[in-house]
Amino acid sequence: MLKIKHFIQQSWLLIVASFCFGLLIAVTDAALSPRIEQNKTNKRNRLVGALLPGTKDFIPLETEITIESLRGKKEKIEVYQAMSESGKCVGWSFNVAGPGFADKIELVVAVDKDFEKLSGFDVLASNETPGFGDQIKCDYYRDQFKGAPAEQLNLVPSGDPKKIDDEIVAISGATISSEAVVEIISNSITQIKDQMHEKELIGNDRQE
Repeated sequence: MLKIKHFIQQSWLLIVASFCFGLLIAVTDAALSPRIEQNKTNKRNRLVGALLPGTKDFIPLETEITIESLRGKKEKIEVYQAMSESGKCVGWSFNVAGPGFADKIELVVAVDKDFEKLSGFDVLASNETPGFGDQIKCDYYRDQFKGAPAEQLNLVPSGDPKKIDDEIVAISGATISSEAVVEIISNSITQIKDQMHEKELIGNDRQE
């Protein structure tokens, strides 16, 4: 009986401790969430500002854009129109994500105002292997995307990384991470572009 009584006492202590700990986490998360989201927005705007020079404001697109992710799930994508100080469209940007080698890779992608060429991408978050997969953040890899066509891209094992076309040269020793970035961008950009054409948000006949 003493053992049973002791077990019950210890269980209650564990339950109370778990409840208090969970409550503390919830309160902390609620208090910090707005700041975390604001920090993410500030980081995103800073990265896109570097990809689309001359941008003063980011206007979220009111029209809903939904794509099918690499895992077959429907995802709503927030597309932003980058505007200059004079009120002209500088380009477009959006956040996309997909599986990498170690964990999910989150990217911010920018394209020109006609949605014809990539202005580049940057990494919002990733946990790729240091010294290998995390080279997706390096300029020598990212520069291959600047000026590349805003369409399906292809990863190649070797070639001239300074040549700007639809072929992206893989990072040596980090093929999976390299391929992940190419797949994330290719999968999202073609779907977003098609929908924006259908909704007459882009096109040769669209008035600026």
